Amino acid sequence: MKTKNNNSLLLEAIEKNYDSVKALKGVSLKIYPGEFCTLLGASGSGKSTILRVIAGFETLDSGRLEINDKDMSKMSIAERNIGMVFQNYALFPHMDVFQNIAFGLEMRKLDKSQIKEKVNEVLELVGLTNQKNRLPSALSGGQQQRVALARAIVIEPKILLMDEPLGALDKNLRNEMQKQIKNLHKDLNITVVYVTHDQDEAMFLSDKIVLMDEGKIIQTGTCEELYTKPKNRFVANFLGECNFFTLDSGKQISIRPECLRISGDNKNDRNSFQVDVEDVVFQGRMIKLIGNYNEQEIIASISPLEYELESTHKDKIYLTYDNKSLMNI
Repeated sequence: MKTKNNNSLLLEAIEKNYDSVKALKGVSLKIYPGEFCTLLGASGSGKSTILRVIAGFETLDSGRLEINDKDMSKMSIAERNIGMVFQNYALFPHMDVFQNIAFGLEMRKLDKSQIKEKVNEVLELVGLTNQKNRLPSALSGGQQQRVALARAIVIEPKILLMDEPLGALDKNLRNEMQKQIKNLHKDLNITVVYVTHDQDEAMFLSDKIVLMDEGKIIQTGTCEELYTKPKNRFVANFLGECNFFTLDSGKQISIRPECLRISGDNKNDRNSFQVDVEDVVFQGRMIKLIGNYNEQEIIASISPLEYELESTHKDKIYLTYDNKSLMNI
């Protein structure tokens, strides 16, 4: 089913208001063919509104929306040929798996032999061939989401939109579905716009992350760029735990907890500093060490082995860092 993908997406100065609420404030974004782009942000940041604008569920107040350099803002939902996967699955309860997946093809008036061939192909792709005659109520949450995903991709959409599709699943199932979505994207070479509030999910899946807040894009870049080169404190905090320091010059720098190491009692190390240990939390692969430095909370993520070898469970320890791990905020 993998095809050459030339489907790009352009949002230019998009504005969307709901009465007095400004949901989108001049949003501009370019998504390239075959790219997996994740809109990341808290509830109410404008992520889902962007999807609804792209899909055609909402009209623009101003701005321009293009797919493959063609203005889509006046086109109907059907004309856009966009697939969408929702958090609540939106499956027809009275239809079996095969019928749910076939629905979009039937609306496009394909003949029965084509429908059967295409549906069976995506059933195999999502691993549901043996469940094709079952009703949604007889499926697990993960299986229902795979049906919804299959229904979206079987129409061979120009763009695939996914709105918090894993939000209703438990952690283990969510992790498994993330792997399946990543593999499907690789197999299909499809352009994806994905919405989540989970930074770990965004970093696992994405080629590009767009971090949003209050209807605006705060920073766009690769996972590594947003994590290691955040443009401000908001970005640094949203992508994961972070320690912040203000220099004598007034400039702010930050460092991730995993970039701190225990340095023994090496007072002569110019990059070491002493912290009062306030709590030690075992987290499996790592130990979260919470300390106090000059009345400021410091968090370090230390391997259990390093903690046992270096700390000897002291109330005060020295932490050190590499200058390369410092981030300017």
